[in-house]
Amino acid sequence: MSEIVSRETLQKLDQFEQLVRRWNPKINLVAPASLNDIKARHIEDSLQLSQLCCPINGRWVDLGSGGGFPGLVLAIAHVEATTDFTLVESDSRKVAFLRTVIRELSLTNVNVENKRIEELDPLNAAYLSARALAPLPRLMPYLQRHLAPEGTAWLMKGRHWKEEMSDAEKEWKFKVKAHPSASQDGAAILEISEVFHV
Repeated sequence: MSEIVSRETLQKLDQFEQLVRRWNPKINLVAPASLNDIKARHIEDSLQLSQLCCPINGRWVDLGSGGGFPGLVLAIAHVEATTDFTLVESDSRKVAFLRTVIRELSLTNVNVENKRIEELDPLNAAYLSARALAPLPRLMPYLQRHLAPEGTAWLMKGRHWKEEMSDAEKEWKFKVKAHPSASQDGAAILEISEVFHV
C-alpha cells in the first residue's frame, strides 16, 4: 500500500483504522472476524479503486458507505483532488461514525447524506462506488438515477459477479469492463457506464 499513497495519506488511513477499531464493538462497522486484518481486508481492498480510477474533478458518490469502505478511504487517498465525495448511508449510527472521522481527520472534501438511496434527488455523479451493498440487478436503478450521463460506476463484487451480471442483463443495457480483484480470488471490480433500462 505504501507505494500507492503518500506518507500523510498513510497517517490519515492509520487514524481512520484506529477509529474503526474503537467504534466497531458498538456498531459493527466491519465483521469482527475481519478486524485483525483490517488493512488488507478493507483498506487495501478499497484502495484498489485508486489504482483503476484517478478522479480529476466532479462528484464521487459512494452508496451504502457503512464504515467508510470504499468511499471514506478514497476521499482520504484523493484529498488533493478537486473531487467532492458524497457518502450515502441510511443508518444514523454509521453516519455518526462517518462524520466523526471527517471531523477528526479534517477532511474538507467529504459530506454525508443520511438518507435512503432511492429517496435522494439524482446526484449526477461523475464517479459512483458501492461495496457489498446489493446484487447487481438491485443496484442498476441506483446507477441509472445517480450517475451523470458520462459517469462511471465502480462496483466491488464477490465471486458470483458473473451470475449477477447475467441477471442484470435481462432488464438493463450497460457497458461493462471487469477488473480482477487483487484481494479476493474470483472477485471483481465492475466498471459500468451507459446504463439504460430495457
